[in-house]
Amino acid sequence: MRGAYVVALESVSMRDVARVGGKNASLGELLQHLSRAGVRAVGGFATDVTAYTEFLAANDLGNVIESAMTAYGARRLSLDEAGKRVRDAMLAAVLPPPVADAIRQAYRDLARARGERAPAVAVRSSATAEDLPEASFAGQQETYLNVRGEAALLDAVRSCFASLYTDRAISYRENNRIDQVRVALSAGVQPMVRSDRGGAGVMFSVDTETGFPGIVVISAGYGLGETVVQGSVDPDEYRVFKPLLADPACRPIVGRKLGRKEQKLVYGRRGAATDLRRTTSRERRAFVLTDAEVLELARAAVAIERHYGKPMDMEWAKDGLTGEVYVLQARPETVQARRATTELTTYKLKHAGERLLTGAAVGEAIAMGSVCVLRSASEIARFVPGSVLVTTITDPDWVPIMKLAAAVVTDHGGRTSHAAIVSRELGLPAIVGTGTATSALRDGDIVTVSCAEGDVGNVYAGRAEFEKQTLDTAAIPSTRMQVMLNVANPSAAFRWWRLPTDGVGLARIEFIIGHDIKAHPLALARPESVASRRERSAIETLTRGWASPQEYFVAKLASGIACIAAAHHPRPVIVRTSDFKTNEYARLLGGAAFEPKEENPMLGWRGASRYYTDYRDGFALECRALKRVREELGLSNVIVMIPFCRTPEEADSVLQVMAENGLERGKEGLEVYVMCEIPSNVVLAEQFAARFDGFSIGSNDLTQLVLGVDRDSARLKGLFDENNEAVTRLIRSVIESAHKAGRKVSLCGQAPSDKPAFVEFLVDAGIDSVSVTPDSFVRVKANVAAAESKRQRS
Repeated sequence: MRGAYVVALESVSMRDVARVGGKNASLGELLQHLSRAGVRAVGGFATDVTAYTEFLAANDLGNVIESAMTAYGARRLSLDEAGKRVRDAMLAAVLPPPVADAIRQAYRDLARARGERAPAVAVRSSATAEDLPEASFAGQQETYLNVRGEAALLDAVRSCFASLYTDRAISYRENNRIDQVRVALSAGVQPMVRSDRGGAGVMFSVDTETGFPGIVVISAGYGLGETVVQGSVDPDEYRVFKPLLADPACRPIVGRKLGRKEQKLVYGRRGAATDLRRTTSRERRAFVLTDAEVLELARAAVAIERHYGKPMDMEWAKDGLTGEVYVLQARPETVQARRATTELTTYKLKHAGERLLTGAAVGEAIAMGSVCVLRSASEIARFVPGSVLVTTITDPDWVPIMKLAAAVVTDHGGRTSHAAIVSRELGLPAIVGTGTATSALRDGDIVTVSCAEGDVGNVYAGRAEFEKQTLDTAAIPSTRMQVMLNVANPSAAFRWWRLPTDGVGLARIEFIIGHDIKAHPLALARPESVASRRERSAIETLTRGWASPQEYFVAKLASGIACIAAAHHPRPVIVRTSDFKTNEYARLLGGAAFEPKEENPMLGWRGASRYYTDYRDGFALECRALKRVREELGLSNVIVMIPFCRTPEEADSVLQVMAENGLERGKEGLEVYVMCEIPSNVVLAEQFAARFDGFSIGSNDLTQLVLGVDRDSARLKGLFDENNEAVTRLIRSVIESAHKAGRKVSLCGQAPSDKPAFVEFLVDAGIDSVSVTPDSFVRVKANVAAAESKRQRS
């Protein structure tokens, strides 16, 4: 197998790209250098470039290629005509006998080593100008699966050679200024991993949308991996926090989303290599990978990234017969790697029309345009440049159309599908996996495609109003006072990793409960107490596939908190336990059965008063989720904060219930803060300081209660002022009392974002930190720096 024309994959490395192409060289690199790190790769053999060049020479194909590519470059031939001319000539040609003999012998050696007469193999194309850091060739050439027998193998190798001149490959080389004639191809041959009985997918060692380097993103579908790569299924998705993977006590899977996975590609029958089949309802309700398999893949991704010294894009497969997980290929990630690490471009949606569709957001931009629904890439002639491309899925044939689009929306696919990968490379906002885009949107409709709201992308009717801002984070000044973020949406948490924040001063879990969990905590803790048959049925549907309704709540809440905590680790992330009002709780699924009707919910049964009374079972679920995040996932930077705690005695009751549920202040380093939003928190600050590790001033509620002004009243808005002396005296008082007791004080509220004078007051009062919304962080940081400088001069 080491003779002319064929080489063992185990014997090549990245030094051999010119000999066996980028894909095969990378496989050899994995086999040679990463097996000791626990990365399981598949060996085999590859043809070298001499096999390709002699194939061309023996059939006089060099002249055919040069003539067709010259004619295409001069536009005497269309892309379709030029590519077809070359492919037809190559497919009609014959492999030279010495090349064919070498391939046959290598296949026989492989069969003998495996103890099989005609082992099934995958034949993958590997170009010599492929998978470079600045250009990804994902999907440009062909792969042939479940190839059996010598004759079929030789046909597959010749077809791989011909695929070097698909329309998409020619177009891609032209765009990346790669010579069309001098490029060569190697065919890699590997035994099939029986993922037809297991699963397969794609993973990245960096967050694909934000560039956050602390995350491995894994997509998974049943069967052979082509369905995930092509985007014909909506896969499961997992996110793993890399910094904690080395700790065997941690299980840092911070995100887990169940995909629809409606199809799978398996071995074919009656002579077909592969067959696309519908998955069972049981398969669709289950995750493809176990936690142990997710962590194994994530550790492999980290090892591969460390070896290459750059973010990586990888394909993997799980053998359903042996249970083993393999890395099939690895190439440099090409989008986030090119972004300036200090540059942050943000989009903020201000006003939008009716929301028409949702799906997985690709990128972070917003675009508008008129809809163009296409069913096939052959319809390119009717695509109007600047339109929003709407289709079922895309493959490399769609790239010429995608280059003309303002945005892309697809029915199927996940964040690692072809549509997602190419949209990132082109800088297009895309929403994939909407399910119904091609039927819900009509040609000519004006829509806004928004990927600026987190992981979930939204298509809105009409033209929306939005803001775009680009800043250099290196220019943001440093300050003594810490400036932290207010965060609610876990799916947007990684967007802000480039900001030089000091952590999260307020993570509001109401968003997670309302948008991700959707049901009242007590309706999940005690579903039998929900009287409405319709709501009980809705809860059963919502929690289907989970071990119990309680586990559904704990897992979903833990995942949301974990995403926020991971994005800022190891900096502190202060998570406030639920602070819905009773009328807000009642609007959740099943909530009406558990909530009283109050005349003034703002001052009613909210915050701490719920946790040790009738809401106790719901609070227990919140505690379980927080304990899981800190102790199982390993994100011990999470600090728990109790809202609206009226008296020290109430604090004692809450802390006792927390301890009963495994969250004991001081144990495992747990800190517990209290919101300072009631005058009693200030008056009795010393007593609260004896029970809590810090204070967070809720300036909106505190101002409301001190001045007796409804913060939402339009008539009284002129009286609502955090700079009022009555308010500032209380704030200064609690800061002094807390510092005397050795406790930190933060403030979360709108005032620091809007009022530079209020920032000056906080600096003068010596507060430790403020927490603001991400869009106002830069402005507040500048105001704090100016206030500190002014104080130093005075």
